[in-house]
Amino acid sequence: MKNLNFIKIKDVFEKKPEKVYLRGWVYRHRVQKDVVFILLRDSSGIIQCTLKKGEVSDDTFEKARSLTIESSVKIEGTLKEDKRAPGGFEVKGTNLEVVHKAERFPIGRDLSEEFLLDVRHLWIRSQKLTNVFKVRSKVFEAIREFFYKRGFYETHSPVIIPGVAEEGPTLFEVKYYKDKAYLTQTWQLYAEALIFGLENIFTIAPTFRAEKSRTSRHLTEFWMTEAEMVWCDLDCCIKISEELISHICQKVAKECEKELKALGRDPKELVKIKPPFPRITYTEALEILEKDGMKVKWGKDLRTIEERQLMTHYDKPLIVTHYPKDVMAFYKPKDPKNPKTARCYDILCPELGIEIVGGSERDLSIKDLEESLKKKGENVKNYEFYFDTRRYGSIPHAGFGLGTERVIQWICKLDHIRDTIPFPRTAKRYKP
Repeated sequence: MKNLNFIKIKDVFEKKPEKVYLRGWVYRHRVQKDVVFILLRDSSGIIQCTLKKGEVSDDTFEKARSLTIESSVKIEGTLKEDKRAPGGFEVKGTNLEVVHKAERFPIGRDLSEEFLLDVRHLWIRSQKLTNVFKVRSKVFEAIREFFYKRGFYETHSPVIIPGVAEEGPTLFEVKYYKDKAYLTQTWQLYAEALIFGLENIFTIAPTFRAEKSRTSRHLTEFWMTEAEMVWCDLDCCIKISEELISHICQKVAKECEKELKALGRDPKELVKIKPPFPRITYTEALEILEKDGMKVKWGKDLRTIEERQLMTHYDKPLIVTHYPKDVMAFYKPKDPKNPKTARCYDILCPELGIEIVGGSERDLSIKDLEESLKKKGENVKNYEFYFDTRRYGSIPHAGFGLGTERVIQWICKLDHIRDTIPFPRTAKRYKP
């Protein structure tokens, strides 16, 4: 079947051509005495094809009979309406070309999660993961669309870094020729240098955290969306975060309706995600939790169990501001009205009840930055390049990081974050 006008399965349902030329993979295969049923899949969808004995050559019928799951084929036929078939149409095959007859496919029903992770390179063909990855692609598109329309520049920082930005114990150490280096935890320190030339910037880049957490919301390698804005305070930063989350939800709801429904998400639920989001302080969050029977000592960061309980009160993302300064990253400044708190915020998503955004104003005082770093046991000499951004033309600025996979997990109603990314890296797994 050379030089034929092959079309995508999606286009068959939309354009309904009388003559059809398809190519893809055998998703399901059923043989009866005089007919072979093939559910054919490509990246756009699934359609039923039938090849009947007597209507095709004996050789073609025998090839159809002997097909295996995941064999790659080309099928020529005519489109017929059939309410019993998936999508209400089927292709009555007149010719079949086997491009590659697959060996016995190792994935069937009722297999363990660990086995499916072992054969992830094959499991990513599943309809569930295909739908998730289509949503993932749309999320990335929405993020870039949002920032480009607002005049942000996309830029990138090194993956190999000399020091820390978040927590030393969660750094991945790598050998850098004769020296010791680390994999990046955030672009932030470099972004704060770049804003003096480009002003408002963003990135979507791989991030590495050597956390030993084995939860359904942690990956050791993931893609962080980060933004840094000049002349921006806490309220400004929160506003941009809200608008970004809403834009992602609106675009995915509109352009991935089919995939969302297949994943169990009603697109109308995402359409409702519009700013402003409810906002409370960390102290107010503790008061809510105490009424729910969960007493948290002031000064401790909120754990997943507490975040989830808090989100039982909200059906939209929740903004929690002014966390205790002592448990925050060194670059988050004290609030002048209450120096025990920082000018920072998290955004928690409904349903999953997990943090999807963390942001803050940036501390402009070298003295305060040095004091915070010393409290955390850091060598301040490693941050001289960072202090230079405060010495030469310092300006008020703020930024945030959005956990892209966590947003995808929430949108797609996934039990585990590992299914948001094709090849997940966790504390227990780094292959395939």
